[in-house]
Amino acid sequence: MAMTSTPTTMGADARTPQLSRPRPDDRYPSRFGSEVLITRRLDPVVWGSASDGPLSEMELNFYTDNGYLHFDDLLTPEEVDTCLQELQRLRTDETIKHAEEAVIEPGSRELRSLFAVHRSSAVLKRLANHPKLVAIARQLLGSEVYIHQSRINYKGGFRGKEFYWHSDFETWHVEDGIPAMRMVSCSIALTANTPYNGPLMIIPGSHQRYVSCVGATPENHYKASLKQQDIGVPDDVSLSQLVQDFGITAPTGLAGSVTFFECNVMHGSNSNITPLPRSNVFLVFNSVDNTPVAPFCGLPPRPPFIAEREDFTPVGPARA
Repeated sequence: MAMTSTPTTMGADARTPQLSRPRPDDRYPSRFGSEVLITRRLDPVVWGSASDGPLSEMELNFYTDNGYLHFDDLLTPEEVDTCLQELQRLRTDETIKHAEEAVIEPGSRELRSLFAVHRSSAVLKRLANHPKLVAIARQLLGSEVYIHQSRINYKGGFRGKEFYWHSDFETWHVEDGIPAMRMVSCSIALTANTPYNGPLMIIPGSHQRYVSCVGATPENHYKASLKQQDIGVPDDVSLSQLVQDFGITAPTGLAGSVTFFECNVMHGSNSNITPLPRSNVFLVFNSVDNTPVAPFCGLPPRPPFIAEREDFTPVGPARA
């Protein structure tokens, strides 16, 4: 049942070859109608239990209610330093900027994001298999997990651009064909995330609702959306309603702090006009029981370096 609706003037491009109505198996349709709809989620938030991993019942309940968990000391200082050196190496490699996996800041030659880093970097592959991170992801998702997406987000001092409010699941469902809300993102701070340098902002509790957006998905949408996303973002009225109902929080911490956030929670970050860089590694864990089907928009899937469709090998140490 729709909770709210907001008219919009945004229209679809009639030349775009895509579905004109949702498929029968589409439980979370989006980008089909001319109105934004906010509906209730249909999936659990936590799929495991307190006996399945390191998180306590209290932590699981907090995640269920708020859609995120923040930790200050999951990684050792040595692990953080090794990863930070790797980020700096990748950032200064000019050949990286010409790779398909690289996203350059609009209006500059600065590296904004680099995808599939768990495949291209031995250091970051070890991070993606880190026992503490994987154990939490397994517990939240109630199964073995694989990496759906990995990336570095560089938000340099003075000119690091914003990431507008969005639900990751809306894109992963529509453009990648992920069926259910059974995914979790892990943001690992390799520089201090302060209230001033564009930290991750979350609308806690918003993961309990699903915002169905307007605007048809263009072909090869990912090429533009990774620099600036205009399709698959909520409208002002919906965002205002979510913030009125739930507020905004911004988990901050020193290098090495880790934030897990639910795939459907509304989040974003401001631009960074301070001299203080904000560089994070993002790992997206998906349940091995939630692998992608054909994209729900009807277009060809995004490239595997953005959305894994071939290798669902579980990460982390084997269970005892």
